[in-house]
Amino acid sequence: MTPAAALAPWATAKAARLLQPPEPLRVPKRAHLADLLQALPWADEPETLVLPDAQLAAALLAQTSAAEAEPLRQAADRLRAALVGETVTYVINRNLNLSNHCVKHCSFCAFRRDPGTPGAYWLSRDVLQAKAADAHQRGATELCVQGGLNPEARLNGSLLAYAEALLADLLEAAPGVHLHAFSPQELLFMAEGDGLPLDGVLDRLQQAGLASVPGTAAEVLSEPLRRVLCPEKLSARSWVAVMLQVHARGLPATSTLMAGHIESAADRAAHLLTLLQLQRHAIERGQMGFTEFVLLPFVGQAAPAPLRQRVGRDQPDLQAMLQLTAVSRLLLGPWIRHHQPSWVKLGLAGATEALRWGADDLGGTLMEEHITTMAGASGGTNQDPAALEAAARSAGRPVRRRSTTYGPCP
Repeated sequence: MTPAAALAPWATAKAARLLQPPEPLRVPKRAHLADLLQALPWADEPETLVLPDAQLAAALLAQTSAAEAEPLRQAADRLRAALVGETVTYVINRNLNLSNHCVKHCSFCAFRRDPGTPGAYWLSRDVLQAKAADAHQRGATELCVQGGLNPEARLNGSLLAYAEALLADLLEAAPGVHLHAFSPQELLFMAEGDGLPLDGVLDRLQQAGLASVPGTAAEVLSEPLRRVLCPEKLSARSWVAVMLQVHARGLPATSTLMAGHIESAADRAAHLLTLLQLQRHAIERGQMGFTEFVLLPFVGQAAPAPLRQRVGRDQPDLQAMLQLTAVSRLLLGPWIRHHQPSWVKLGLAGATEALRWGADDLGGTLMEEHITTMAGASGGTNQDPAALEAAARSAGRPVRRRSTTYGPCP
């Protein structure tokens, strides 16, 4: 089955209207930052639910000089305080990267392997169940489940049946845990592989315990860029269509942006504005939509050589990512309230600094992580609750544990 056949026709048609194309910047690149900030819909009233236009977004994203850093930081920090207050949040969770066997070959990915090659792995259901039980014992309220596109992960010939059995295993080992699982790419892979409509896949996974969906595999939602960055992956339009169907079923999701590689300000603007279009669509229909925005800086140390050489940097540029954290907060405004830096990619010190640039959440404890670590990230794979709480307090902020969807801790 093709992606077009698996996706609901209404979602494919709607995605074409919501996906924002990258537009050349027409406003002067030297536009005064204060004027750009004042032009934001929420400049005077933080709760204003109006979308910023593409030229304003691209102009703000083009403001990258050191002179603009502190005004951006202050503006983002003020907006964060107005929208979500001072409290920093985090969740106790475990990350389960099932397998790095994958049929795709993305230009940035250091995680994927062919079966039988050095570094390849596929965790058994028994091992995953043991990890879930251990996480439950350690207080985890969430399991984040993702992996490569493994065509052999089947039960009785079905990718979906394997996924259903896996979710049941995890709930048996960790009763009551929130299952945050399967990116839009993984969901579409199941639908295509089993010849089923995506709605049928989502229905069965929800019955098996799926509670929310990671907004990964988005990378940058710019079709011209994706043809270079990940041409084998689902298109930006397909990602949007999957997310429309996810939201329509009442499943909340996260949103992400992988940045700091070969994307332009126009690509970033297209991505953020597309997230806003999706969020507006969800909110207008009484759906939860996106619970948070997570900035994922590109880590190139072990990435495939062609992209690594083009980027010319092994680790994220912290200052550039802090400024992008601020601009993302300013552009997403009241539509997506919670912003999370990646301590795996930036280190805990870098993520803590991001709390001064518009972020309000430190993510999860993770307990283990393989995708970014195999790319050469130096931030580690585990943070205990005490370390995350100490980090928040070191920034002069109160801290609380949260649920996956930002409610009180279960």
